[in-house]
Amino acid sequence: MKIINPIYFARYELFIIVGILMTIGTLIKLTGIYNFSSDWFWFLAGVGLVVEGVISLIKQRRFDKKYKIIEREN
Repeated sequence: MKIINPIYFARYELFIIVGILMTIGTLIKLTGIYNFSSDWFWFLAGVGLVVEGVISLIKQRRFDKKYKIIEREN
């Protein structure tokens, strides 16, 4: 059995899933199907921000490893 690295899963798919959950949750609350606390909305927003930050950090580290920045002396 192959073990999936959690960092590999932290890509844009997870960010899209969080966005879809936020959209569906907002529609459910607006239509009155279920009335839940807005704290859950902000919790999902926070998770989305963390996911976005992780994605950016991983991509930046990959870029830095691939392209070394050389500073010139004047």
